[in-house]
Amino acid sequence: MATTSFHQAVGTIPSCGNFNNSFGNQENGNVSLKLISKGSRLDVAMLRTQTFRSKKQSFCVIQASGSQATVFNPILSPSNGTSSDSKKKSNEAALILIRHGESMWNEKNLFTGCVDVPLTKKGVDEAIEAGKRISNIPVDMIYTSSLIRAQMTAMLAMTEHRRKKVPIILHDENEQARAWSQIFSEDTKKQCIPVVTAWQLNERMYGELQGLNKQETADRYGKEQVHVWRRSYDVPPPNGESLEMCAERAVAYFRENIEPQLLSGKNVMIAAHGNSLRSIIMYLDKLTSQEVISLELSTGIPMLYIFKEGRFIRRGSPVAPTEASVYAYTKGLAQYREKLDEMLQSQS
Repeated sequence: MATTSFHQAVGTIPSCGNFNNSFGNQENGNVSLKLISKGSRLDVAMLRTQTFRSKKQSFCVIQASGSQATVFNPILSPSNGTSSDSKKKSNEAALILIRHGESMWNEKNLFTGCVDVPLTKKGVDEAIEAGKRISNIPVDMIYTSSLIRAQMTAMLAMTEHRRKKVPIILHDENEQARAWSQIFSEDTKKQCIPVVTAWQLNERMYGELQGLNKQETADRYGKEQVHVWRRSYDVPPPNGESLEMCAERAVAYFRENIEPQLLSGKNVMIAAHGNSLRSIIMYLDKLTSQEVISLELSTGIPMLYIFKEGRFIRRGSPVAPTEASVYAYTKGLAQYREKLDEMLQSQS
């Protein structure tokens, strides 16, 4: 089967728009509100409170009427500990997937897996370029793995976003971490984007191959054996994870924690790794185990999905913002970009 490359554009990519539709926020006190215009189809169901690993943080609360639904942004807003929140399908939500930029062990051709290695200068540049490509696409929440190369990619990408909100890593490891990382300015909170780190989004663990040179490993064990370890679906390397094992944790986390955010209308960016993202794409695109092993994801190239009416629609990779007709995605994204243009022009 020919390798499927996901770094080429599929169609054209959306612009951005009206902060009052399902892609935008309105601020109200210490939470931001999403207003979904009259006529939008709403399916309201019970939503289990999500917690960022902390019972003091809740993902969303939804209140619905016949003409309008209000979705509370989870940005650092305290929960009362109840689980009476509800869940609905929003009109549209954007999902951005980015594989981290080149790491220092990518450069050295070493098996990295779950070893925590930073980006190279090229990786930093790739992350910044990825940020330029998504600079007009709304981002309400960010999820990364627990590994620094994914976190660096997310943070560097957001330095290029035109909205200029600040990504803030949520520290819920213990009570002291939560207390010491509090923000006491409501105005500042409104200009923050919560960043959730999760080990479930880590690269698959390569076991006894971690730190070995890929070419030397092929010379030692044979190219065919190494190819099976790297590209089969259900055969793990010695004392490591197979893609199937990686998919079990990554997809479960996506379904339990990220998909409810998209259902509530949040626009989400995930910065993670080749195998954890391939696992998620397998779920989004309903790929078979044979199809997913041929997927290749380039470092630092964002993928865009639109979540609408319970379905994930792949829009391809956002091309550079300087190219003509690049933002012909969806009406909602086009309006979001127009609103960004107006906001920035009024500030100049």
